[in-house]
Amino acid sequence: MQKFLVIQTAFIGDVVLASGMLETLHQEYPDAAIDILVRNGNESLFIGHPFLHEVLVWHKTKDKYTHLIKVLKQIRHNQYDLVINVQRFAATGFLTAFSGAKRTIGFDKNPFSFFFTDVVKHAIGVSDVTMHEIERNHALLNSITLLPAAGPKLYPGKNDLAAIDQWVGKKFICIAPASVWFTKQFPAAQWVSFIDRVPKETTIYLLGAPGDQPLCENIINDSLHGSSINLAGKLNFLQSAALMAQAEMNYVNDSAPMHFASAVNAPVTAVYCATIPGFGFGPLSYISHIVEVQQKLSCRPCGLHGHRTCPEKHFHCAKMIHTDQLLAVLPS
Repeated sequence: MQKFLVIQTAFIGDVVLASGMLETLHQEYPDAAIDILVRNGNESLFIGHPFLHEVLVWHKTKDKYTHLIKVLKQIRHNQYDLVINVQRFAATGFLTAFSGAKRTIGFDKNPFSFFFTDVVKHAIGVSDVTMHEIERNHALLNSITLLPAAGPKLYPGKNDLAAIDQWVGKKFICIAPASVWFTKQFPAAQWVSFIDRVPKETTIYLLGAPGDQPLCENIINDSLHGSSINLAGKLNFLQSAALMAQAEMNYVNDSAPMHFASAVNAPVTAVYCATIPGFGFGPLSYISHIVEVQQKLSCRPCGLHGHRTCPEKHFHCAKMIHTDQLLAVLPS
C-alpha cells in the first residue's frame, strides 16, 4: 500500500484550500494511505474525514523547533512513498527534504527545494491570467495525475449537524465580520449599516473564533435589528461550515470563512477591501458574489495578505463600499 503525506501548516484558510488535494489523491489512488500535516489548532478540520488515514500535528505555538524534530522523526518512521509540500517556508522544506520519502514534491520558492526530487514553479500575481490557489496547489500533482484540480471539501459529521440543530429551521444569514488582518476586515460600522437594512424576519448569526466574540457583540449592540445572535466561539470549524451550508447567504471577508463556504458549497458573498480576487483566493461555491469598491484606487491592492493598518491612513477600499452592494445579493 502506498503512503502519501501532504504538508500544509499555514493558517486555516490555506489548509481548507489544500483539502482539495486530498480529494484528487484519493480519486487517483483509492487504495493509498493519505496523511496530512497541519499546525496545532487546525487538526479539528479533519475529524471524521473519509479519505484520511492520519492527521499529523506540528505544535508551532510552544517549543516550535523542538517539536519540529519530533514531527520529522514521526514522518521518517511512517516511511512515506511520497511527500507533497504545499508551503514555501524553510521549516516544512526541512521536513520534506529529510523525510526519507522516495519522492518529494514542492515549490521552487522553498529554500530547501534543491533537495526535492520534483520542483514546481510557483507563480502568483505575475500576469493578467488569474490562477486560483487550488490550481497552484494542484500543479504539485500534475506529474502524478491527469485529473483536474478539485475544490476544497470539508466533511461535517452527525455530531456537527446535531450541534447546529437549534439554529436552523428558519430563514437566516450568517456574517463572519472578523479577519486576522485589519485591512481585510470590513469595518464594524458598515456591517451595522447592512444589518439594520436586513428584513426583520431574517435571523442573523454572527460567526467567528472566541477572540471575535467582543467584535460580534459590539456589532449586535450597535444595530437595530432585533434578531441577531452572536455565535462567535460557540461553534467549532466543522459546525460553522455546517451552519453556513444551510444559510440563505453568508457574508464574509477575504478570510477563512470564505473558504469554509467553498468547502461545503454554501452561498457566499465575499467583501474585498485591501486585497483583490485576482490573487486567486476567491470563493468557489456555485452561488458566489464579490463585493468591492467600485472606484479605481491607485493604492489597491496594497499587498497580498493585507496589513495591520491602512498604509494610506484613509482605508478607502473599505469605506467606499456601499451597503446597497451587500443588499443587492441578499436573497428575497
